[in-house]
Amino acid sequence: MKEKLLLLHGALGSIKQFSALKEKLGASFEVYAINFEGHGGKASQNEFSIELFTNNVLDYLHEKSIEEITIFGYSMGGYVALSAALENPKKIKKVITLGTKFKWDLESAAKETQLLNPVKIEEKVPAFAEKLQQEHYPQDWKVVMNKTAAMMIEMGKGAKLMDSDFKKINQTVIIGIGSLDHMVSHEESKYVSELIPHSKLVKLEEVKHPIDTIGADELVDYITNHCLK
Repeated sequence: MKEKLLLLHGALGSIKQFSALKEKLGASFEVYAINFEGHGGKASQNEFSIELFTNNVLDYLHEKSIEEITIFGYSMGGYVALSAALENPKKIKKVITLGTKFKWDLESAAKETQLLNPVKIEEKVPAFAEKLQQEHYPQDWKVVMNKTAAMMIEMGKGAKLMDSDFKKINQTVIIGIGSLDHMVSHEESKYVSELIPHSKLVKLEEVKHPIDTIGADELVDYITNHCLK
């Protein structure tokens, strides 16, 4: 019987990012993937928050009658995975993250949200704007971006996992960080990895932050090597 694996996308992303990965992982796992509320065309009237997305995950596992599962979370998806592991430890067997930002304060939130200006993106990076439009159709990608920015500001103000929360996560956790990731620092990844009792920090050489720059085979190897041990 194959082990169950849930894939969680990052901020501004959707399950479309996992198409090739999901197919390749299917040889070894029973693979699941969800869109968080407001992403990938999924409607939402709620403001975005880690709590909301955590509930999306736990509700999905309940709907699918999944008793236990490992989660691979990319970027924000990794943060949500750890939040879910804290909320319902019986359901979450193991967490594997990649490129997850852990340092959230007013300064870091302001830095991240400066990049999330729909008007400027549409003007200066039209190809990215078009990609986001396709990613979230029929929902408005600008709303997705604005809600994401608002969520980051709230995280900077304190709506985040605290050091004491990370210390309570008892599952095996793999914290993955690309050596060329300019959004997430090795220091913040190491700091959180040392807070979680059963955690291992893994550096992926020559890997950048955007998941579409990472080869599917490399992701499969990373997930498989740390999931099936």
